[in-house]
Amino acid sequence: MFSQNHQQNQHVMINGAQSHQRYMQMGMANKFPQPNSQHPGQQQHHSHPQQSNHAGGHGGMGHQHTFSSGTMSNVTPNFTPSNLHSGTPNNHHIGLGENFSENWHQQLQLATEARAASSTPHRHCRKEGVSRVTKGPVEASPEHSPRAGNDEARNRPTKNEEIRRQDWDAIDLSGQGLRALSPALFSDYKFLGKLYIDNNRLTRLDPSLGRLRGLTHLDASNNQLSEIPEEIGMLVNLKSLLLFHNRIQSLPSEIGYLHKLEMLGVEGNPLEDDLKEEIIRSGSKALVTHLRENMEAGDAPNGRDWHVLDETSASDTFSVLSYNTLCDKYATASQYGYTPSDVLSWNYRRNIILDEIKDLDADIVCLQEVDQERYNEFFRRELAHQDYRGFFSPRARAKTMADKEARFVDGCATFYKSRKYILLDKHVIDFANTAINRPDMKGEHDVFNRVMPRDHIAVVTFFENRATGSRLIVVNVHIYWDPAYEDVKLVQVAIMMDQVSRLADRWAKHAPCADKTAFRHAELDGEASLAPAEESQDEPAPSQEYSSGTHIPLLVCGDFNSGDRSGVHDLITQGHVSHDHADLANHSYGNFTRDGMSHPFNLKSAYNDELSFTNYTPTFSGVIDYIWYSTNALQVRGVLGNVDLAYLNKVPGFPNHHFPSDHLTLKAEFAVKSGRKEIKAVEAKFGPQKERRG
Repeated sequence: MFSQNHQQNQHVMINGAQSHQRYMQMGMANKFPQPNSQHPGQQQHHSHPQQSNHAGGHGGMGHQHTFSSGTMSNVTPNFTPSNLHSGTPNNHHIGLGENFSENWHQQLQLATEARAASSTPHRHCRKEGVSRVTKGPVEASPEHSPRAGNDEARNRPTKNEEIRRQDWDAIDLSGQGLRALSPALFSDYKFLGKLYIDNNRLTRLDPSLGRLRGLTHLDASNNQLSEIPEEIGMLVNLKSLLLFHNRIQSLPSEIGYLHKLEMLGVEGNPLEDDLKEEIIRSGSKALVTHLRENMEAGDAPNGRDWHVLDETSASDTFSVLSYNTLCDKYATASQYGYTPSDVLSWNYRRNIILDEIKDLDADIVCLQEVDQERYNEFFRRELAHQDYRGFFSPRARAKTMADKEARFVDGCATFYKSRKYILLDKHVIDFANTAINRPDMKGEHDVFNRVMPRDHIAVVTFFENRATGSRLIVVNVHIYWDPAYEDVKLVQVAIMMDQVSRLADRWAKHAPCADKTAFRHAELDGEASLAPAEESQDEPAPSQEYSSGTHIPLLVCGDFNSGDRSGVHDLITQGHVSHDHADLANHSYGNFTRDGMSHPFNLKSAYNDELSFTNYTPTFSGVIDYIWYSTNALQVRGVLGNVDLAYLNKVPGFPNHHFPSDHLTLKAEFAVKSGRKEIKAVEAKFGPQKERRG
């Protein structure tokens, strides 16, 4: 599903020069109404759907012009009072004698060029003066490009979708006298990297502009714009946003999301004094930072719906939550530059995370990316007030570190309601250590070079329900992220399922639980202690017995960093993958690549792949977190649904004020199937039966 084999870009612009029928060969001619005052000699544009790479001539693509950063000159101009104060309110109090940022010098030069070329149609194509057809494919837009990083960096995989071959990635609509742009431009041309709509008569930009998330350059200078839509904040890959010589007085705070922006061209606008002063003195980046850091939270989204899937009465039910909380050391400005620094801080995020866990009130809570310090000093103490007890294990590297450094190593934490469950046993699966100690993998170079350096783990816990006596195995795991290591992800999951199978067989023989007295945490003088819980009126049932490990109810929860086309997904849902699975490529992993991989459980996702995403950032949006359950022993009764999709139209990525991690919380409710009566399976169809949560 994820790959780094993306196409390389040839920056090409499609134009519409006056004497040739060559503009908008992709069927856009009728989508952009032309003004009555058409330029002399300008011919009607004709559409030719799906034509590209044509030779020159009328109606062909031969007049596609290359362009470069020469459009953005860095030459420092000779300044005069006239061009310095162009578009500046009369009461602007910054004088000529003060220091200006180099960015402002560049901006004045660009503004002068834009004004001088105001009567030239398609000036960006014409500026190069060279016409040629590209011979190579275009690069994937930034949202499809893999991000470099090391194991310590918390990077996200990027989608490997089918990318339509396109030999141009820019449109020059400058100087056409356009009064409006069709929203189709923003929905049908998402591959665009550069859009030039300057020197027209536009009075507004349609909010659907936010769909062009691959844009790096947008020029809307010399129009009649009085405001910029909030959806501009969705264009987080913008490096140049030119708005010279319009009527803009204020800027939306969403421009603060544009953390890659290098040039924000606002000269020639009656901009508010404080904004103008900031950009003159400190430059575009400083103004973007100012807008981001002063951004208000805005309206919270509607609560996520609770989808009821089965209303059959059941005596033994429970709920589980899975959540990658975004470890504090990974929440950096370099990774999440679109997030205000105070919102990215742990002090802000931790309370929202805690409130969400409390509100959802699941019986079992599986957290990923929790470091040892936050587990002991925050989660363990705070959740004790809600009757949770927990088990935590850091990633394997912590074993080689001093305590001072080890406390910041993240891992997996599993919490459970102590009044409802007894923790019978626990186990930590160290993937790398298990791999190098397998007899069939000894001497395998790929094990040492690819699997061993990744120190991810899984925490496996074994519970008994105090009241019903039913038992439950819960796996909490975080799998490696890098899309270049699909083989490692598959091996990690294969090792995990093999170990879980062994544990299940052993735990099927676990002795009955003799003492079911419930204990809870109580805070006495600031210290956690054990105190007896209030006595239940119901007599506890005896421990249930299981003839084999596969009969014990099983949950596998966590961040798998894998989509539904991956080997990881295939192995878990189908129970096996072949020795030559595509994700293994030509790597060698002992019996896994000789005989294939398998496990004995019948597992299914509680969500049936109905969620739009579980991880949401500007470079990736997709489902990579799961709650898998054994279908022979459990029946899903309900799941927590999607985020309000309308809310996402103005939010380029998480974390933000309302979502403290780039992952969503997953919650599902289950019924334990009786051995005497099978419960009919119900597919997750998100229909009218739903309740509002939050």
